[in-house]
This record gives sequence, structure tokens and C-alpha cells, in this order.
Amino acid sequence: MLTAKQNLQEVIRGGNPERYVNQYEAIQLMFHPYIMHSNALLAPGQENVVNAWGVTNSFPQGTPGAFPVHTPEKIVVKDIEHWRDYVHAPSLKFSQEEWDNFKAQYDAVDGTQSYKAPFIAPGIFEQTHHLCEIQNALMYYITNPDEMHDLIKYLTEWELELAEGICSNLHPDAILHHDDWGGEKSTFMSPDMFAEFFLDSYKEIYKYYHDHGVELIVHHADSYAATLVPYMIEMGIDIWQGCMESNNVPELIKKYGGQISFMGDIDNKSMDFEGWTREDCAKAARKAVEECGTKYFIPCITQGGPGSTYPGAYAVLAEEIDKLSVEKFGIKPEDITRLPLQVIF
Repeated sequence: MLTAKQNLQEVIRGGNPERYVNQYEAIQLMFHPYIMHSNALLAPGQENVVNAWGVTNSFPQGTPGAFPVHTPEKIVVKDIEHWRDYVHAPSLKFSQEEWDNFKAQYDAVDGTQSYKAPFIAPGIFEQTHHLCEIQNALMYYITNPDEMHDLIKYLTEWELELAEGICSNLHPDAILHHDDWGGEKSTFMSPDMFAEFFLDSYKEIYKYYHDHGVELIVHHADSYAATLVPYMIEMGIDIWQGCMESNNVPELIKKYGGQISFMGDIDNKSMDFEGWTREDCAKAARKAVEECGTKYFIPCITQGGPGSTYPGAYAVLAEEIDKLSVEKFGIKPEDITRLPLQVIF
């Protein structure tokens, strides 16, 4: 049987997979010195934790993840015209000993079984609204475009320094990079405005990773972003993870399959809620695989890491996807082996 990594390669290359890629099974999420110094890895129930950028975050119980607290006194950027007075990028200078400790963790992962992917979050758009507050940020893109361009350039330069450290010391073959670009039904800005502010930055960042040994760029955006797919392709994204059901993923596969692959189409609201059942997971999995097929598509919960808001839902969904592999591909259940479930949320 193909390894999970080999099977994923068949899917995204339009080849001959032996089974469905089961959510994150082929992507081993890894950490790096900055994420451990960022004070951003909150556990459910933690509140009002200030991260390395000065952003205050809380992670209420029963929610998918942490999010900034933007009461007036906690907004970092008090005046967009003087944003440099408020925004101070965290240092990315770490000792070689610390890098070596993380490299040992990378080396311990069997790279024939899965990709080794550093977890990078938040993305550039998210960072602007984390610093400014989301309504403010969206207004600033209209009222203060010069300042927002400058802020984005500052964030991009910081991300490129982060990329240099990761690639020079850890040598990953994939990355998982977060940046949500919309709500469930629409993007946060028009495609033209999105391209004006973010296309060049992401082309530069993702080109750096590709040029330095990263085979697979997995970009997480659990949102509506169907109108941004041409820009995703231009940026160099290989897999859009988090594509919600509202994007009409089957149509995106028909239109763009071969240029980009899609990982998702199983919204949390379909099987990850209070009172969820195995039948909910089975129904959501079957709908996704029967509508999306076997090429350029990975059935997956849309949230940005292996796990679920309600305990057990992710694991049961994985079991139901395996059952569909047995049914649709004619393989034996005992032929399916997966790495131990890795949960980061």
C-alpha cells in the first residue's frame, strides 16, 4: 500500500490514489522556536492572554480557537497614521541550541509517511485585524491605503525572516500557513482589493518557501474564498485547506483541479456540534467524497488543524472516511494504517 504521503501525492497530481486521503493523516504539524515564544498557543478556557505582538486573546470553551479581545483599551493600533508607534515585531533571534532541539523533533518524524509541516499563524490579513480590530482594519484599507500597504510590508518582511529561520534550520517539506480571508458566504474584500494588498506579499513569501525546499504549501482559510482561487494559484498555494461547503467545492475542482487541490468540504457545523452523532459524521463524509471525487480533493474537517471543537468528532469522522475508502476503492480494512491522531487544538 502507498504511504499516506504517497497517497496524497497521487491525489494532488491527478494520479491513482489507493484510498481517500484522510484529513491531516499525511501532514504532520510541527512547531518552531517562534511559536513557542509567541504566547499564542492557548488552551480552551484561557482568557486575556497577551501575545508577543501585544494582542490580547481569549479561547472560550466550546469554540474552535482563540480570537483577539478588542475592547478599546486592548486594541494595539490606536492611530493608524502612527501605527509604527504601536506595532513592534517580536524578535526572531533564537539560539542554535533551541533550533537544534526542534530539528531533533523533525528528524524523529518518518518523512516517508507524512509531510513535516511547520504551523504558521496568524497570516498577514489576520495580523492586520488582530492589531487594528477587524472593522477598523477593513475601513483602513479604504481610508488609509498607504498606511496599510506599509504595515503589510512590515509584516511581510518579518514573515520572510521567519521563513529563513525555519528553512535554514528545520528543512521542512511542507508548511501549513493560516490566514482567513472571508466569512461563510463572502470574502472580506473584493478580489481586486485583495490582490492589491496581498498578492505580491504572498507570492514573495510562498516563493521563498518553494525555493528553499518546501514542496507543499498548504494554506488554511476556513471561509468563502472561491473568487480568490486564481490568486491562490498565482501565490503558489498547492492545497487550500478549509474550503467550506459554501464555496461549491465540486465546481472548483472541475475548474481548477490540476492547478490547486482542495482539502475540506466538511464544515464543523455539519458534524462538530453539541449532540453530534456518528451518523452526522458518516453523512457529511459521504456527501463530500461522492460530490468531489478522488482527484485534487482531500475530505477534511474545515478547521485549521487535526481536531474538533467537540471531543471525539474528528476521530469518528476519520473512521467514517476510512469506511468509505473500503467501500469505494475495494481495499481491506486491515490495509488502512494511519499515524496516531495528532491533535493541536
